[in-house]
Amino acid sequence: MPAAVTLHQLAYTTPDNQPLFTGLDLSFAHRRTGLIGRNGTGKSTLLRIIAGLLPPASGSATVNGTLGSLEQSVQLQGGETMADHLGLRQSLSILDRLEQGLGSAEDATIADWALPSRIDSTFNEFGLPPFEPDRPVGTLSGGQRTRLALARLVLFAPDIILLDEPTNNLDTEGRNAVADLLARWRGAAIVVSHDRALLRHMDAIVELTSLGATTYGGNWDHYVQRKALDLAAAEHDLSTAQRRVAEIDRKIQTVAERKARRDSAGIRKAARGDIPRILLGGMKENAENTSAGNARLAHRLRSEATAKASEARAKVEILTPLSVTLTPTGLPAGRLVLQAEGLSGGPVPGHPILADFSLAVVGPERIAITGPNGAGKTTLLRLLTGSLEPSTGRVRIAVSHAFLDQSVSLLDPRLSIRENFRRLNPQSDENACRAALARFMFRAEAALQPVGTLSGGETLRAGLACTVGGNQPPQLLILDEPTNHLDIHAIEEVEAGLRGYDGALIVVSHDPEFLDHIGITRAIALPGNQQHRRA
Repeated sequence: MPAAVTLHQLAYTTPDNQPLFTGLDLSFAHRRTGLIGRNGTGKSTLLRIIAGLLPPASGSATVNGTLGSLEQSVQLQGGETMADHLGLRQSLSILDRLEQGLGSAEDATIADWALPSRIDSTFNEFGLPPFEPDRPVGTLSGGQRTRLALARLVLFAPDIILLDEPTNNLDTEGRNAVADLLARWRGAAIVVSHDRALLRHMDAIVELTSLGATTYGGNWDHYVQRKALDLAAAEHDLSTAQRRVAEIDRKIQTVAERKARRDSAGIRKAARGDIPRILLGGMKENAENTSAGNARLAHRLRSEATAKASEARAKVEILTPLSVTLTPTGLPAGRLVLQAEGLSGGPVPGHPILADFSLAVVGPERIAITGPNGAGKTTLLRLLTGSLEPSTGRVRIAVSHAFLDQSVSLLDPRLSIRENFRRLNPQSDENACRAALARFMFRAEAALQPVGTLSGGETLRAGLACTVGGNQPPQLLILDEPTNHLDIHAIEEVEAGLRGYDGALIVVSHDPEFLDHIGITRAIALPGNQQHRRA
């Protein structure tokens, strides 16, 4: 029987009693399926239920075949070694005993003599350092730990793999390794990802929304086309239903006006004595009966039309695209924005990650800083912005600037978005504050949310609103991995915001599609081992 996952009437409720999904019916066949949706729709939770790590509130998840998982972040066990993490300690011990002449007949029967060569080739494939069985996993970088977990999947070769944001924290080489793995994977794969390039390797896309789950055959590009058609159809149905409600309202108004005119005419006739009193009573009773009947009919027709409009509206998620018109920065084309000369340094004194780095930024350039994990991209941004003191060299930023690191630490999590804006833009009044936040979709009460309660995408959007959204936006904006942990909708919002910004931009990112969409004009690739470099 082919590998498959079947979900039947699945439901899950968060610990604070918020339903994530109810009555979910889905099947994942022997193919590569991308699982997408906004943050908070339950994508990671669904993978954990399939993996048996979370019990559903009701319904069932049936797995046919062996299962292997890769979570968003590799959890470290105290003192865990590479051999332990790969689950190969026992197999390697058997080989070691046999090589020393201490193995038993049973050892010889079950020994996997090809294991060392498979480990070496797999490690080489994922760009990992040579395999050291006793090396603590904690000594690996975040990207290396993700690659190690991918290597474990390949070595274990399960029928079904579950990948949760597998390209997060990976450099270009690591992302390519994940894409190559999925391109040649012959089992079933369920992949939660916001990486549009990776989603192009899928055979199907499943979208989780507040309305449930919808399956689209084909890869990301096919999904985008189908989604646009489905949304257009749903919006047409909603428009038709809304016009029907308005039409009924107009008819009700017309009937009411006609009745009012007839009633007025009857009152005038009665006042003149043109109608016998006995007829007046009958006419009044008929009018009242007719009015009550008309009211009941109108109420029924309007209720039916309103229900249809509500049904149509339920099929359309209210996704207002972010389209931002920002105040110009006034940065001239030839203005020197930043000058760095001979920069060396790193977080550990005496052990520079960067050496003799120089950079000049002129006018509204849009510069991408790329390179493998460990090349010093974040260190470079910290040196440029003064949050890390260089061991040699100097930096001069000649214009106003803002630095949004991966945690958007520029914002105070204890304060609301509005309070952060007023703190960072003391020259702006309340009207300017509210207008700026509204441009980034923080309207009315949404602007009063504490920053510490926001999702990753909302936090970054709030950071952009508080920096470039004011009446005097900085002429240089520096961003460190802005798309990490954002869903696709949030990434598109950030792209739209940055496209409306006319200042200079320096961005560290491994996402080529994001860099393309925000109009990067120059790319600087840091080598893995920093040597003398001038950019």
